[in-house]
Amino acid sequence: MKNIIMASLVIATTFTTKAQIYTAKEGATTISFFSKAPMEDIEAVNKGATIVFRASTADLQISISIQNFRFKNALMEEHFNENYMETEKFPKATFKGKINEAIDYSKDGENKVTVSGKMEMHGVTKDVTLTGTLTKSGNEFKLNSKFKIKVADYNIKVPSMYVKNIAEEVEVTFNTTLEPFQKK
Repeated sequence: MKNIIMASLVIATTFTTKAQIYTAKEGATTISFFSKAPMEDIEAVNKGATIVFRASTADLQISISIQNFRFKNALMEEHFNENYMETEKFPKATFKGKINEAIDYSKDGENKVTVSGKMEMHGVTKDVTLTGTLTKSGNEFKLNSKFKIKVADYNIKVPSMYVKNIAEEVEVTFNTTLEPFQKK
């Protein structure tokens, strides 16, 4: 009888965890990019993203407001939004994908993961596979990734006079903490 009760508890806990939807905690997401260039390195940080992770299907969706990237100087930020990213025309970047590895979401620990899906930015959608870690601790998940994006892949045009200022690839760092979604 004890074994049946224990088995039921384990199954119920696993089922509850797997059915759970997780969202980013307020202010717990940082997306930054770094562009190494001969004239001047370019860095920006964005703390405004909407993230939804459904553990039962391993689906991950991310939406980032482009105008929330902050630079060390206002002129860089203005050029980024007006000249390169055309933020009025393309206000968001999105990713919709799925974690490829089979993970027991009921157990705490760090898992190396690959996430395959579609990234849409600057009006261009590309199939991508990103690597990172998904760490479960209690009721929270931490998702971290570092990857490179080729500017030309997303039709982001760099005026010829600035070609030496902007690298062809930018390194993106993504860190978030997810918690169980609760209706408000």
